[in-house]
Amino acid sequence: MLRKYLLVVLLPALACTRQPTSAPGIAAQAAYFPAAGDAWQHQTPAEAGFDAARLDSAVAFARTQETTQMTPNFSTQEEIFGKLLGPMPTSRAATNGLVLRHGYIVAEWGDTQRPDPTYSAAKSFLATILGISIDRGLIKDVHDPVANYVKDGGYDSEHNRLITWEHHARQTSEWEGELWGKNANFIGREAFGKGERKPRALQAPGSYYEYNDVRVNRLALSLLRVWQKPLPEVLKKEVMDPIGASGSWRWVPYPNAVATVKGKAMPSVSGGTRWGGGLVINARDEARFGYLMLRQGRWGRRQLVSSAWVKQATTRGPVGPDYGYLWWLNTEQKAWPDAPATSYAALGAGQNTIWVDPEHDVVVVWRWHNGNPNELIKRVLAALK
Repeated sequence: MLRKYLLVVLLPALACTRQPTSAPGIAAQAAYFPAAGDAWQHQTPAEAGFDAARLDSAVAFARTQETTQMTPNFSTQEEIFGKLLGPMPTSRAATNGLVLRHGYIVAEWGDTQRPDPTYSAAKSFLATILGISIDRGLIKDVHDPVANYVKDGGYDSEHNRLITWEHHARQTSEWEGELWGKNANFIGREAFGKGERKPRALQAPGSYYEYNDVRVNRLALSLLRVWQKPLPEVLKKEVMDPIGASGSWRWVPYPNAVATVKGKAMPSVSGGTRWGGGLVINARDEARFGYLMLRQGRWGRRQLVSSAWVKQATTRGPVGPDYGYLWWLNTEQKAWPDAPATSYAALGAGQNTIWVDPEHDVVVVWRWHNGNPNELIKRVLAALK
């Protein structure tokens, strides 16, 4: 009787931290999920299947690649992106990062526990909220017009009413309008800095790709109206707390980005830090998020976002570059020539990289680095035995 009782009590507890891996190319094994906080288990390079000297060399290379795009005090921010709408910190960490294999920390360098702006890597977090919205039935289908759910005037025009949730996620929405003082046309040096573009004719929604933060911010506002609560609260409850993230991350809105929802004023967050604010987070928390994706949306016993959504979000669309639902892909192996075609990443200016490799069961987070992350990726993969 006692033995039966112990089995009933202990087996579910063990299942919380050990699950079969679904990563392609990896032999069936129990998956490790790190506990909350700093109790994250390490493995030596040899235990994780790396050549220690080669991995050490890869990390040594990473340490030398400090970004030159973003100054340590963000003094070039407005020159690059245009007039700020939200706050910016006065300093940032130096280049830092982690390498995970099978969920264990195998290499770590720099200050990985300092929360810093992650720029457009935030877009991939926003895509995950969209996926959870569909999983929960708040949105019936990603192909539904947003106008079916959002009645704030932003989708009333003949052009905008054709925009679907998928169009927003693929950055093919061609949404027309102004939001929080920035026009989606990206015209004007003062407003958009070096990112301004020449005037062009709008295309039909879904037919033309343009990397456009105003339109991504419109997606964030639309998701706020669907959830009827601030998206940082949604992310905290649905993702960050379950994966054991630290309490140091925050998603900072522009002061003027306020919407009335159910008669209450609520902040609407951005999909980046182009104009200040944005997702401020440390490298370890980003590694947890990348590992959630590597495990197909599962953390321990909980399926936080469906594996079907993860697959869909990391599948290339019919228009534009190698791009999924606010995730950068490597389907053609042009983005990272030395990486598997199945790998994908959340990317932000600076550079901020969360790279996920299902084939090798690897996650690499690399922050404030110069150039294409392929230069580190190829060194890390070359270190695998």
